[in-house]
Amino acid sequence: MFTKRNTIQRSLVLEAVNKLKCHATADEIYQEVTREHPNISKGTVYRNLNQLSDSGEIRKIETPGGADRFDHRCHDHYHVKCLRCGRVFDVDMEYITGLEGQIRDAHGFEFSGHDLMFRGICPECQKQAPSSHDKP
Repeated sequence: MFTKRNTIQRSLVLEAVNKLKCHATADEIYQEVTREHPNISKGTVYRNLNQLSDSGEIRKIETPGGADRFDHRCHDHYHVKCLRCGRVFDVDMEYITGLEGQIRDAHGFEFSGHDLMFRGICPECQKQAPSSHDKP
């Protein structure tokens, strides 16, 4: 019985990530799930997000200075974070395979991949007045 319940909860969380398609935070995903399933706990959503990420069904994006986000697109690709609103978007560019091989001093690391987070101001925020938070 526990396994079935866990599978149902897991599929609810996966459905929410796929429905949102916006690099949502765990809190945003929790809010989406509880709209139709108000009794699911925040801990259950968080645990299932991590399990889905670990299994490769979704991708966890660690954002410096912000909450982790979850992406329904699992292939290697880059992201950009808006400096004003904090939203994260996909970047349309070729993924650079083997970039790790160009590191001159690896400090003994064996690299397994890379993530890049670009920063800028999204089109929606550009329409608003400039902010003192707009820094490169």
